[in-house]
This record gives sequence, C-alpha cells and structure tokens, in this order.
Amino acid sequence: MHDPVSPVLVEPARIGWDAKQRDVDLTIERSFNGVELLRRMKGWVTVNVEQAINIITKYGRLKLLDDRILVIEFENKKDYTALQDELAKEFDDQADLEVMN
Repeated sequence: MHDPVSPVLVEPARIGWDAKQRDVDLTIERSFNGVELLRRMKGWVTVNVEQAINIITKYGRLKLLDDRILVIEFENKKDYTALQDELAKEFDDQADLEVMN
C-alpha cells in the first residue's frame, strides 16, 4: 500500500535538569526545528535521513510550520524543481514533495 507520511510535531520536547545534591524543579518546553525533527525519523523512514537533509538544505530550509508541520521553504520555484529532481534521482519514489497552498 502506498500511503505517504510526513512527520509532525505532536507536542514540544520537555527538558529538565537533574542535580547530584538537590532537586531542580524546572522544566522548559521547546519545539524541534525542522532538521531536528527529520533527524528523529532515522529508522522510521525508508531513506537515509542525513543524506536527505544534505540534499534538502542545498535548495531550501527545513522548518516547522505552526510549530507542527515539517515543510521546506524555497526562495523560488526553480529550487523546488531542482530538489524534486535530485530526490527522485537519489531515492526513487521513496521521498516526495507536495506544494502547500
């Protein structure tokens, strides 16, 4: 079954601290950036994540839209087309882009 998926951030990462001699009652939440989210897909997707990141960042910027949806921001349509071509060459049909309106 061909059912393309895309990672989304369900909730921000919670980061806290441990100290050896005291309790630290402090946590912060922060979203991943686009590259961090894609890196966490290693082993869950069918392409080499680091290779995909290297290819993608030649043409655009990985970002989280609304702190949730992984997107690639392009300067122009030519970069989008070039990235699509290189992804197809490198990963065949295992990586695909879709234009958001």
